[in-house]
Amino acid sequence: MAYKTINPYTNELLKTYPNTTDAELEQALASGHQLYQQWRTAAPSTRAATLHQLATLMRTEKHQLATVLTTEMGKLIGEAEAEVELCADIADYFADHGADLLAPTPLTTGAGKAYFAKQAVGILVMVEPWNFPYYQIMRVFAPNYMVGNPMILKHASNTPSSAAAFADVVTRAGAPAGSLTNLFISYDQVSAAIADKRVAGVALTGSERGGAAVAQEAGANLKKSTMELGGNDAFIILDDADWDLVKAVAPQARLFNNGQVCSASKRFIVMADKYEDFLAYMKAEFAKAKPGDPLDPATTLAPMNSARAKQKLQKQVDAAIAAGANVYAGNHPIDLPGQFFEPTILTDITKDNPAFDEEMFGPVAAVYKVHSEAEAIALANDSSYGLGSTVFSQDANRADRVAQQLEAGMTTINRAWITAPELPFGGVKHSGYGRELCESGLNAFVNEHLILNASEH
Repeated sequence: MAYKTINPYTNELLKTYPNTTDAELEQALASGHQLYQQWRTAAPSTRAATLHQLATLMRTEKHQLATVLTTEMGKLIGEAEAEVELCADIADYFADHGADLLAPTPLTTGAGKAYFAKQAVGILVMVEPWNFPYYQIMRVFAPNYMVGNPMILKHASNTPSSAAAFADVVTRAGAPAGSLTNLFISYDQVSAAIADKRVAGVALTGSERGGAAVAQEAGANLKKSTMELGGNDAFIILDDADWDLVKAVAPQARLFNNGQVCSASKRFIVMADKYEDFLAYMKAEFAKAKPGDPLDPATTLAPMNSARAKQKLQKQVDAAIAAGANVYAGNHPIDLPGQFFEPTILTDITKDNPAFDEEMFGPVAAVYKVHSEAEAIALANDSSYGLGSTVFSQDANRADRVAQQLEAGMTTINRAWITAPELPFGGVKHSGYGRELCESGLNAFVNEHLILNASEH
C-alpha cells in the first residue's frame, strides 16, 4: 500500500512515504524485544517522567501538531487542537496513576501468602485508523508504556505524517528506542509481525472488516487482541427529555469530526409527538454548517478525510434512498474542490434497508419515530453493533434503567458521548471486544502472574 499525505481540502499530494522493508521490520522487532527484556525488571514508576514530558511537549506544540492533523485528514483546527490536548491529558493520567494501578494485588487463600503481579508481556502491534490520528495511538501507547510493553505502530495509509509526528514527539520526550516504532508496513508484514514469537498481542481500532482479518491472524497465532470497531450508536430521546438540552447537544453529536467518529450518535430515536419538531430543528442546524478551509477557525464543516471516504458515503446514501429512505435534508453537492459532503438527514429507514444496520461514517443522521420507551429500547438494540448510546430523560432513575437495558459498551445520559483518560472505551457485538483507557485499558495486555508462598500464611 502507498502511504501518502493528501490534503482533502485542496486535493494536493503533499508527501509520499517509502514502504518499510522486511529488514526494517526485523530491526524494530529486535529493538522492541531488547527493550522488553530491560523493562521487565524496571519499576513502572521509572517511566512516568517520560509520559509527563510527552504531555508537556504536546501542549507546547499544540498548534503545530494540530496543523498536521488538519492538513492531512481535514479535521477542523479547533477540533485538532482539542485532540492534542486530550492526548496530553491521557499521558499525564497514566503517568500519575499507572504505577499504583500496576501494584501487586493480594489474594485471600488458605494455601499460603498469595498475590498476583501485573507484568509486561512483550511487543504489541498497534493497527490504528485515520479519524483521530494521535488520540487512537495515545489510547494504547500511554498505558502500555507504563506496563512496559514496547509497541510497533501501523497507522492508516492516509495519515502517515500524523504517525511520524507522534513517533517523533515520543522520541523527543525521552522514550528509549523501541518504545514506539512507527512503520509503513503492508498487511502481509502486519501478519508476519503478529506471527513473530516476540510479539505478544495486537490492538486494533478500525473497521469491522479490518478487525475480523487481524483478529483471525491473532487467533491463528494464539496472540491476545483487543478490537475497537465500528458503531451505529443510538441517541434516545424519551418523552420527558429536557428539549433545550437535547437541542443544545444533538446536532454536534452527529457532526463532530464531520461525523467520522465510531462512537458518534448516528441513529436518533424520537417519540412520535416530538418527531416533526426534532426533524425541523436538526434540518435548520445542519444547514448552518459552513464549509471551507479547516485551518480557518470560522469554518464549521470540514472536508471528509479522503475522496474514497466521500465516495463510499455517497454510495451508502444512494443505496438507502433506492431502498426507500427519504432525504429530509441535505444530499446536495457542495461546489468546492475539497472532499465536502453536505450534512444529510434520512428518515423512513425500514428494517430491510441496508442503512438500517450499517455504519455511515460521515455527516449523515438517521431519524426514527417510536411510540414508547420499550419500542425505543428494542430499536436501539436491533443492531449488529454495540459501541455507545445516549439517553435523554429528566428522570435520573428512569434514564439509568433504560441505559442498563441497552446492548452497548458505553452509555451517556443527558449528554453526547465523551472520552476521558479515566473512562473505559469499548463495545460489544460487532463493535469489538476489550477496553482502552482507564484501569481496564492498562490491564488489557498484562500478565497477571500468580505468586504463592505456601510457607507463609
